[in-house]
Amino acid sequence: MDAHTTHDAHRHDGRRVEDQRLITGAGKYAADWSAPNQLYGYFVRSDHAHAEIVSINIKPALAHRGVTHVFTGADAVAAGYVRVAHVLGTPGKGGMKACALDRPVLAHGKVRFVGEAVALVVAESADAAADAGELVEVEYRELQAIVNPEQALASGAPQLDDAVPGNLVYETETGNEAAVAEAIKNAAHVTRLKVDSTRVTPSPMEPRACMVAYNPAADSYHFNVVMQGVTTLRKMMSSWTKVPEDKLIFEALDVGGGFGQRTPAYPEYCALMIAAKASGRPVKWVSSRVESFLTDNHGRGNIAEGELAMDRDGKFVAFRLNWIADMGAYLTPGSAGHIRNTTTCLTGVYHIPALYALFRVPLTNTTPVGSYRGAGRPDIAYVVERFVDQAAVELGMDKADLRRRNFIPPNAFPYKTPTGSVYENADLPGVLSKALVLADWAGFDARRAQSAKVGKLRGIGISTVIEASGAGNAPKDEVEMQLDASGTVTLYTVSKAQGHGHETTLGTIVATALGIPLEKVKVVQCAPGSKLEGNHTGGSRTTVGVGSVSYLAAQKLIEEGKALAALELKLEPSQVQYAKGEFKSSESKRAIKLAELAKSRTISVMAEGKFGSTFPNGCHITEVEIDRETGASQIVSYCAVDDCGVVINHAIVEGQLHGGVVQGAGQVFGEQIVYDQKSGQPLSASFMDYIMPRAGLVPELRGEEHATTSKVSPLGVKGVGESGCTASIPSLVSAVLDAVRPVGVKHLDMPLTPSKLWQAMQMVK
Repeated sequence: MDAHTTHDAHRHDGRRVEDQRLITGAGKYAADWSAPNQLYGYFVRSDHAHAEIVSINIKPALAHRGVTHVFTGADAVAAGYVRVAHVLGTPGKGGMKACALDRPVLAHGKVRFVGEAVALVVAESADAAADAGELVEVEYRELQAIVNPEQALASGAPQLDDAVPGNLVYETETGNEAAVAEAIKNAAHVTRLKVDSTRVTPSPMEPRACMVAYNPAADSYHFNVVMQGVTTLRKMMSSWTKVPEDKLIFEALDVGGGFGQRTPAYPEYCALMIAAKASGRPVKWVSSRVESFLTDNHGRGNIAEGELAMDRDGKFVAFRLNWIADMGAYLTPGSAGHIRNTTTCLTGVYHIPALYALFRVPLTNTTPVGSYRGAGRPDIAYVVERFVDQAAVELGMDKADLRRRNFIPPNAFPYKTPTGSVYENADLPGVLSKALVLADWAGFDARRAQSAKVGKLRGIGISTVIEASGAGNAPKDEVEMQLDASGTVTLYTVSKAQGHGHETTLGTIVATALGIPLEKVKVVQCAPGSKLEGNHTGGSRTTVGVGSVSYLAAQKLIEEGKALAALELKLEPSQVQYAKGEFKSSESKRAIKLAELAKSRTISVMAEGKFGSTFPNGCHITEVEIDRETGASQIVSYCAVDDCGVVINHAIVEGQLHGGVVQGAGQVFGEQIVYDQKSGQPLSASFMDYIMPRAGLVPELRGEEHATTSKVSPLGVKGVGESGCTASIPSLVSAVLDAVRPVGVKHLDMPLTPSKLWQAMQMVK
């Protein structure tokens, strides 16, 4: 345990504070909320990928027993709930502005993807609402759909909307195009490659759910909803509906998974506001799993093609990418991450003097894409590492040696990249060296020979990655800390855990700073009506931001406590010392406990801070075996060395790392959203057709830390929530390709399913 890990954590034997509640079924999730006299909502959804709405007949549904209301796109337009916020506001190439289409919260005039909501049925029971939903009659005039992003941008492609010429929603660039072109022209070797970071769906354990109640006296709305924090969601909801933020009140206790999907506003939440106000009763909706597949924001969906240029010594001199980011039928509030985070880490962990990337966002008839664990960071790491691997193959070099040769050296930090990012301190050679020893890189050939004896192909993969985390979009992070007469310290924050263990991590920070037992710290997240500012949970930022501010609040409480204790002791505050929950002085025999300060009133302090980006980094080395007869892959070794700065709680860091690794492995070996290319119908909209990672996919993970203390925050932390996902994808693909390259397979895109691998090996026989 490091210096920031309190002794109180030992008293929980590594368990998290929240675990007892969550694993015994005592948690309360969005679907568990109910209100007196509530109604139930059911959304009628488009079964066309692209079509005009000719007419909607709601009369049969309204006549069904128990139905109180049916709302359509006309109601959404009348309410003015038609324009969703997005953050692609920066002028693009040539000053281009993003062509963001209006998105009524219930489709009006046209549907643009399968699953888009066209009507909301409200009834006395969920069953009655669902039954009546089948009675809503919608007449469509089908239009040609495009689901392939490259086809959408191709010359002569059908125009999906007059407001989006050439189906190009947005185009932007970064770097120096001329410098890159010149460097590539004069390079000794150029590696060319095209890779696909496939579209996936986040699939949290808890489906989306929302209950909305309208208060006519206050003209306010109360939400019980899945979320990753109140401030971002509230701001997005206000932007979409034009309802002032202080009239939107959110309440949530437990949330079963997030992965970026819980951050944004969704049209269903806004439509429920219309229903709650019109009916005068709370309205509750719980998504089905099929609805989740169809309508929850998808992730990834990026295609990158480019060149990596090197000199005669294998040093990288230039990198150029043509990047297509498929964001679906509508821009979402989380869409910018696919470009912003990609640009930030375009150079990866390497010194590349010249960089250039062109980003294009097409309009397609598919589910919108938003932030998903890493939000562009795993995508750029995957692309960069695939290029480096391919370059090593073409040059006949060891993959680790080529990386070491091109690392940003430790003495170059803080390092300003050619695209303007500033990486903080890191020891990339040290991370690599430790990982090579942990994985026994030098002994791989012997293990490959052993696998060959039993008819298996064995490959080794490596990734060395870096990612930006921690900054956030809020102007500052705030917390409030209260001390009551029982000696309990309550910390209020507007970030929200979805399984992260914030109650443990933030509680540990406060308990350590105050020298009190962890049991005496209570963490309250997103209290209804809270006026605190701060970032939502996402981008591995909570410990960097909220954690640091929590530490500062504890210091303020100590200083205020010294002043109060000095009055009691009739001393100057400078004569008072604090340790382990007590104020003492050599000038007095009396000691005053922390709790005594609040015997007559609750003591409250606030703290705030604004923290920049931290840059966690790491090296993951993996080995796989592939059965030549079936194409089935098995991960046989997984080693990870990560630099996430100072560790507050090792168990939580390990849990975050393991979860991210498995999530990445899911994308590598099976997860993919597939659409029929002609009709636009989703072909993988259930777990019958969409492969999720299961227990046993990843063996025991061997991990070590190689921390460099961050200077961004007083805690020295860097964040770890996305590290496993960012590093696992390129490392595992690297291992698979290393296994099949000797039999003639040179290139494959994810997912690397048994069928795909078997067919590829058959093609080269």
